[in-house]
Amino acid sequence: MTPPTKPSARVALPYRDRALPPNATVAGPTPPTTPIRVSVIVKRKEPLDVAALQGRQLTRDEFLDQYGADPTAFEQLRAFAAEHGLAVDEANSSLARRTLVLVGSAEQMQRAFQVELQEIDHDGDHYRISQGAISLPGNFTVLVDAILGLDTRPQARSHLRRLRDLKPGGGVRPAAAGAQGYFPRQVAEFYNFPLTLDGTGETIGIIELGGGYTTSDIQQYFQNQGLPVPSVTAVSVDGGANLPTNPNGADSEVMLDIEVAASIAPAAKIAVYFAPNTDQGFLDALTTSIHDTTNNPSVISISWGGPESSWTQQAMTALDNACQSAAALGVTITVASGDNGSSDGVNDGANHVDFPASSPHVLACGGTQISTSGTTLTNEVVWDDLAQGGGATGGGVSVVFPLPAWQQNANVPGATNGGTGRGVPDVAGDAAPSTGYQIEVDGQNEVVGGTSAVAPLWAGLIALMNQSLGKHLGFLNPQIYPLLGSAAFHDITQGNNGAFRAGPGWDACTGLGSPNGDTLLTSL
Repeated sequence: MTPPTKPSARVALPYRDRALPPNATVAGPTPPTTPIRVSVIVKRKEPLDVAALQGRQLTRDEFLDQYGADPTAFEQLRAFAAEHGLAVDEANSSLARRTLVLVGSAEQMQRAFQVELQEIDHDGDHYRISQGAISLPGNFTVLVDAILGLDTRPQARSHLRRLRDLKPGGGVRPAAAGAQGYFPRQVAEFYNFPLTLDGTGETIGIIELGGGYTTSDIQQYFQNQGLPVPSVTAVSVDGGANLPTNPNGADSEVMLDIEVAASIAPAAKIAVYFAPNTDQGFLDALTTSIHDTTNNPSVISISWGGPESSWTQQAMTALDNACQSAAALGVTITVASGDNGSSDGVNDGANHVDFPASSPHVLACGGTQISTSGTTLTNEVVWDDLAQGGGATGGGVSVVFPLPAWQQNANVPGATNGGTGRGVPDVAGDAAPSTGYQIEVDGQNEVVGGTSAVAPLWAGLIALMNQSLGKHLGFLNPQIYPLLGSAAFHDITQGNNGAFRAGPGWDACTGLGSPNGDTLLTSL
């Protein structure tokens, strides 16, 4: 990169503002002395084309040398920071993560990035928002992909649904066995997972944007099943921490993710990355997990997200770039596709897909409702209990990301903007609360569902397959789409999620279908 030589005119970073939430009130300007930390996401040394790697997985050293941040760019941005009175948090900055952390007051940040910072109140909570496009001198914009941390509004929601919240009626009746919920290993048996494997040598990373777990809950849950108690490590990101509160909040999400993944792969280590629920926290948690050389996860499970329309352009670009890094390093990312059907909860009459499930570098996981007899799966349909006040699997077509090469033969329908976009989801699994999962959270037993359960279900299966193959499967999508219509998947052909209906082959409700674990492993 060519060093800036002289001051230049200001240039705005690619930008799309986030609308204020309904009923939010502006409390006034952010006090000028408020301390703020921002993550400056620096461009790669050279562009990364995952497809051009043709499945080759890079070592961490290869990745850093070719696709990390340029140390010269860091030096130039340090000079920019000093010019505006900002300090650099070197301990939390990383060339591999391409993240330079700057610290300063609200007044200094406003001058440095020429934005206006305001405080808002919404539903009893207080947040900071950034108004106007973030700008830099033009000779610095060539160095930067995103600047995150000025806005502290919640970015994502958990994709979990509780059986107790379902209303009676609506034409959807809980299955007799499912009304009590299944343990995750029962669901794994329905899907023919290779349960003679246990995930030895693998680490499953889990991203959490709130809540926490208690060791006593984990011990009790696995002892009750006769399974070994898993090794679970909490990793703090941006001040996030393992802070359990009560079963009505994010604790249920945390425990669902841990208990499902670790039930499938009980000998795998579990690393839980806790971060604040902001775009900065989400990205920093993801990049921390991908580049974590201590825990070294081979698969990362994400059960949080939001409609594409709720993200800024720079945040989506930065997160998708992080997912590209994971693909290059051989790390699989499984992501819940959302719980609000084809609208993704946006009340504008249009179809929306959830991000980061819509990133073309992750395995997007949709939801089904199962029927069983003994240990046998007898039928499977699209999860949709909206008529009972519940949810439905997310799915549709991205208006942000183009159709990937590996989806060219999947008959993905056109996007609402008239383009050809990335189809969501890729795969599916049991998500209906009426055939949901028994979990233990804060000393209580509960049955839950949602596509939140499908991401860790697939993460556990991938850990088993990695163990069996003696290598990391890594970016799975180009490997599984050639299996379209094969016995590696249970093709779901009944049901809909609103605008989209299931049918033979790929569909925008359940993707390729749910896994036939042993056959999928053999096929790979």
